[in-house]
Amino acid sequence: MSHHRAIAAVFVTHGAVAGSLSTRLPWIQEHLHLSPGALGLALLCPSIGAFVGMPMAGRLAYRFGNRAATRVLLALWCAGLALPALSPSPVWLFGAFLLFGASAGMCDVAMNAHAVLLERHLGRSIMSGLHGMWSVGSLASGGLGALAAHAGIDARIHLGAMSLALLGLGTAAGRGLLPDSGMTGSVRDAPAPRRFALPTRGILAIGLVGFCATFAEGASSNWSAVYLTAVTDAGPGLAAAGYTVFMLCMASTRLLGDHIIRRIGPAATVRAGSAVAAVGGVLVVAARTPALGIAGFALIGLGIAVIVPLVIAAAGNAGTTPGEGVAGVATITYLSGLIAPAVTGWVAGALSYPAAFALITCVVVLLTLLAPVLRPSRTSPSRGAVRADA
Repeated sequence: MSHHRAIAAVFVTHGAVAGSLSTRLPWIQEHLHLSPGALGLALLCPSIGAFVGMPMAGRLAYRFGNRAATRVLLALWCAGLALPALSPSPVWLFGAFLLFGASAGMCDVAMNAHAVLLERHLGRSIMSGLHGMWSVGSLASGGLGALAAHAGIDARIHLGAMSLALLGLGTAAGRGLLPDSGMTGSVRDAPAPRRFALPTRGILAIGLVGFCATFAEGASSNWSAVYLTAVTDAGPGLAAAGYTVFMLCMASTRLLGDHIIRRIGPAATVRAGSAVAAVGGVLVVAARTPALGIAGFALIGLGIAVIVPLVIAAAGNAGTTPGEGVAGVATITYLSGLIAPAVTGWVAGALSYPAAFALITCVVVLLTLLAPVLRPSRTSPSRGAVRADA
């Protein structure tokens, strides 16, 4: 297995764990007799765990190496998949979700940091395609989970089996990762990062780009079906199709995105993508038929798909170590993903659904002004460093 294929398999595995759990949340809710409010509170725990764990991931990668950290944290993430379904009470579920989120966030940082170093080693962009593979893993495992739920398979059996299978896949992929000794600019070549790394000013500038892109992604993925139902009178099937089309556009564009980035560069890619997404936002706001609304969400997905991978790559090159840079920007994007659905709902409730997506369109337009933040530095092109100024 080539090093590129190995890290791609790691991303597939990570996405598959996330997709597997999401399909069995109704079973967990019914099994533990959780109210919607209690389930919502439980689902905050993964984000809390990730927020706590992410800033420490850079230090772990420095101490043990990116390769070892990625392998161990991916194994913990896969093993943690079985815990929520095995929880005997809501209190145990909260604890399981905290551990699940911490391992997810820390593994996210480690594997993206490893991908940054592999990009340097290969001398070409691979991050967009890797995030596309994450989406492939999530969609595939989500489909399997839907089949398992439809067949009435106990989630403890389903998630336990998936945990073991993905643990095997992750272990095999981990063996093929490029050793740290073979990487240019590995963590051993840099000063030790802080034990709990919060974003620096340079990372904040890059993170603002990620914040805007993640805001649009989170709002669209969470509200597309509701928007199509409430504004365009779409039936359940068409409303669900809006979300599916959005996610498929995201995944396919990420798989092809590296070719675009290599041809026109990261800053131009962000400008072009944000322009496409802005057109999509305008279509969504104007849509009064399901077809036009779905087309708008498709363009939003196409436009913003590669921006977050570019942000992570840029942060990994701008930080003291890749792990520290990725951890800083991942904290910002996680925050954006958390607040975007809520802010969209508040604006929709206070004004209207079109007004909420008019706000999201403005956020996307802002990306055209922030694009120069991701421009490669002329001082160190070999390492793909980026400027942290606008």
